Amino acid sequence: MSRMVGTVSRGVRAPIIRSGDDLVKIVTDSVLLAAEDEGFAVRDRDVVAMTEAIVARAQGNYATTDDIAADISAKYPEGELGVIFPILSRNRFSVCLRGIAKGAKKIYLMLSYPSDEVGNHLISLDALDEKGVDPFRDVLSLAKYRELFGYEKHRFTGVDYVEYYEGLIRECGCDCEIVFANDPRAILGYTKHVLACDIHSRARTKRLLKAAGAATVYGIDEILTSPINGSGYNESYGLLGSNKATDDQIKLFPRDCRKLVLDIQAEIYARTGKRVEVMVYGDGAFKDPVGKIWELADPVVSPAYTSGLEGTPNELKLKYLADNDFAALSGEELKAAIKEKIQEKDADLVGQMVSEGTTPRRLTDLIGSLCDLTSGSGDKGTPIVYIQGYFDNYTTE
Repeated sequence: MSRMVGTVSRGVRAPIIRSGDDLVKIVTDSVLLAAEDEGFAVRDRDVVAMTEAIVARAQGNYATTDDIAADISAKYPEGELGVIFPILSRNRFSVCLRGIAKGAKKIYLMLSYPSDEVGNHLISLDALDEKGVDPFRDVLSLAKYRELFGYEKHRFTGVDYVEYYEGLIRECGCDCEIVFANDPRAILGYTKHVLACDIHSRARTKRLLKAAGAATVYGIDEILTSPINGSGYNESYGLLGSNKATDDQIKLFPRDCRKLVLDIQAEIYARTGKRVEVMVYGDGAFKDPVGKIWELADPVVSPAYTSGLEGTPNELKLKYLADNDFAALSGEELKAAIKEKIQEKDADLVGQMVSEGTTPRRLTDLIGSLCDLTSGSGDKGTPIVYIQGYFDNYTTE
């Protein structure tokens, strides 16, 4: 008989992780204790995932605002810079901004509008239409922005991020001028020294700025790429993917995760004889239809994973088969025909109509998003996620 349950995603509780903790032991022990407690068996191709936060915590990958300030001062010795396209987040960017401001004398803060890169809105598209503002062309001063749109607060956080970010900068003794634009080159009317704070569009932003004659161009992926006074760092992503630890300290995105996932895979195999897949995950990649936030504030969904998680799904669309190829069949005959079709499917279905409507995304992005939704971001206490049946299909017994 075919298995009656498909994919199951379980949040696994773990101890509170501290710097220096042995994650290989903690993750393996937690998964095996959960299996014993809940009565499920570890199977080949199950997926063990852990949030990037516990990896970075175990690594002790932290830095202070003074560390950030030192790097900013070294890269922008003039003391003046344009900080462009930051996301609107108390958790993700506020402490970074405090560190940047500590290392500068004047910041020209350029915010994208009507929303930031990940969908946090300053104002609505309807408000732009009503005021006749073209976000692709119009550059707004703070005074003009306030005249047109007043003091808008984020619908979920209740924060006016324009006021909040300006206050953070000035509290650090740094002068501040705020502008609103969506063309990165607009900042060059104010300063030739620029720090690009966008995440997924950062390569294009830096390319456009350099081609337009900017004198100094860095991205926040190039801040803290090496230790400052013994601080944490991330050689690949710098400040990208960091989170607030305290008002003056950030937890950086974890580094060197490849060995960790391989060691956990090997430890679970040694203790169970089963070869599971293992990954580290951060923000999922999905969009909230109400708040319009699409979540992915990390540079990647998964910074490290075992080889079995490479690639994209290769699946047939069952309803397409039922409505087209086997429209004349029903019951057991239909079931048998679909199973046979699955067993005979090509190794690569890209471009075939029979796969239309399946999800053409990387496995790590899909599974990481499932993990992020399972573990949540609050007090669930389940930084490890155990997934079974993800690679099953209609034929799996």
